[in-house]
Amino acid sequence: MVVPGSRERAEEVFQPPEDLLKDAHVPDFNTYLRLYKKSTEEPEVFWTEVAEDFFWKNPPKGQILQYNFDITKGSIYVSFMEGAKTNVCYNVLDRNILDKNLGEKVAFYWEGNSPDHQLTITYNTLLVQVCKCANVLREMGVKKGDTVAIYLPMIPELVYTMLACARIGAVHSVVFAGFSSESLCERVLDAQCSLLVTADGVYRGEKLINLKRIADEALDRCRDRDTLRVKKCVVVKHHALRSANSSAAGTLQTPWDDQLDVWWDDLMESASELCEPEWVDAEDPLFILYTSGSTGKPKGVLHTTAGYLLYAALTFKYVFDHRHDDVYWCTADVGWITGHSYITYGPLANGATGVFFEGVPVYPHVGRYWEIIEKYRVTKFYTAPTAIRLLMKYGKEPVLRYDLGSLRILGTVGEPINPEAWHWYRDVVGQTRCPVVDTFWQTETGGHVLTPLPAATPLKPGSATLPFFGVQPAILNEDGEELEGEAEGYLVFRQPWPGIMRTVYGNQERFENTYFKKFPGFYVTGDGCRRDQDGYYWITGRIDDMLNVSGHLLSTAEVESALSDHPAVAEAAVVSRPHAVKGECLYCFVTLKEGGEFSRTLTEELRRQVREKIGPIATPDFIQNAPGLPKTRSGKIMRRILRHIARNDKELGDLSTLADPKVVEALLSQRCEAAA
Repeated sequence: MVVPGSRERAEEVFQPPEDLLKDAHVPDFNTYLRLYKKSTEEPEVFWTEVAEDFFWKNPPKGQILQYNFDITKGSIYVSFMEGAKTNVCYNVLDRNILDKNLGEKVAFYWEGNSPDHQLTITYNTLLVQVCKCANVLREMGVKKGDTVAIYLPMIPELVYTMLACARIGAVHSVVFAGFSSESLCERVLDAQCSLLVTADGVYRGEKLINLKRIADEALDRCRDRDTLRVKKCVVVKHHALRSANSSAAGTLQTPWDDQLDVWWDDLMESASELCEPEWVDAEDPLFILYTSGSTGKPKGVLHTTAGYLLYAALTFKYVFDHRHDDVYWCTADVGWITGHSYITYGPLANGATGVFFEGVPVYPHVGRYWEIIEKYRVTKFYTAPTAIRLLMKYGKEPVLRYDLGSLRILGTVGEPINPEAWHWYRDVVGQTRCPVVDTFWQTETGGHVLTPLPAATPLKPGSATLPFFGVQPAILNEDGEELEGEAEGYLVFRQPWPGIMRTVYGNQERFENTYFKKFPGFYVTGDGCRRDQDGYYWITGRIDDMLNVSGHLLSTAEVESALSDHPAVAEAAVVSRPHAVKGECLYCFVTLKEGGEFSRTLTEELRRQVREKIGPIATPDFIQNAPGLPKTRSGKIMRRILRHIARNDKELGDLSTLADPKVVEALLSQRCEAAA
């Protein structure tokens, strides 16, 4: 492995800033190499040392990490710290209060959708609320191993309920509160949930959403299938709707069923503040979280107790170089894995102070993110490239109105970040002094698997850089042959790390077929990847987002980056379209910056730019003006829908997870101009 920047080349390399080196957990590249070698060659020693920072009711027995990744040799499994007993809630709360004296430290600054709504929650307060909630769950009949569905917006009760489940050994299944009733129904049924926790309503920007009505519709759908197991529905009255003066208080009609529904406040009022934790086995389930599947049916990714806890804690500590006085802010929703690992479990396991944000980036104004950073003196900021590109459209003036001098480290998550957005993030938000940790991971991995370490890793814009400790990546070709040196192909991992998923809930066969059947002996990420001459990894897009044009494999991310480099382009998405000669051709959707005009001249400029940056083989056949792109509420582009539009296939499937379904109508209506 070559230290980037050690020999001359045209590509940009950014060295870690000097002021981070002094007290960093991993202060230089050689320390990273030494620890990485230990984690892969002596995993028993490495992970045993990590585990020493946590509380274990019983120690493990025998080998720390056992597994089989080869489907030809039997069932796929991973077992970590077998025989150990612990409790995740105890480790992230009681341990910090009793052993580290952090009771009065702020765990969360909750910032509501409106800047007028805020709450400061200390570790002591958090423990009291979690214990009360845990006692409420027990009173509702929830016991160890039961699954609780949580359909809540980004309010404190969401974290209270998650940790309460962990405290009593129940399994939580958080469903993003922007999902439809059908999506909620599907997840409640698949996870066999016995209790649902939801809220009466929620504001998203200026829009008031009746969450309870959606939850009721979901339960009705469950009843229609005669498989409803939910015995009670606990309803939180949203903080913004509690006030009698609230304009929504009189307009929101909360549907109610006295046999099923009960108010959260009524239960919590009389609940005890003391709750002994349930000591569970290291491999007992902690949570189920659903992610999209290629078949259309979501997969219930199952994560277990000890391995997930240690991996979320360690990745948070090292990737964000956590210090005791940090104020850390991850803008994700807890309905996604990022919110599980890097808002809840990872930060709390380190005794961190975090910002917990309910709102959206541009409400009530386009400077909301920067206002919050200034308000709480945020030191570590973790967000998605989608949000960065959105805020880029408004220029740097809204950023410069605020004092962002507290920032020390920036992070990105969710998708590869294009170099233009990377530079804007570093130069404008980070004022050229903050490293950008571009993290690659998945719901299935539990935590970061390819990532820079801020004081140790020289950065290349757009690269996820190098593997985290214990992670051994490889690149395979279509025939399953491992490629050495500079290469491009399928990204796989040759052995597990503690935080990897254990199965697809209730469907081990699907787990094995999805992740292990194609290349026996490897976990298959489903992503394409390029490794450069320094050993750095560049994610090139989902394998099903890769394009085979005239026998050449092209990545959507590479073409999208080339298009986005044009000064008129705000965002681009690329899919394939059948072609009589080439097999597939490129169909590009381009969103212009404000004031931009879509024209024949522009399309020719874009074609020329892609040709110049990638090669003639990548020249787009179709470029369509896209006033907006179909995205989920978490900001991910739904390329499945774009592929249908490119093919003029109006059977688009389920659109319930789209943030704005009207975008699809606009794209279909404009398609004729692009590819009639």
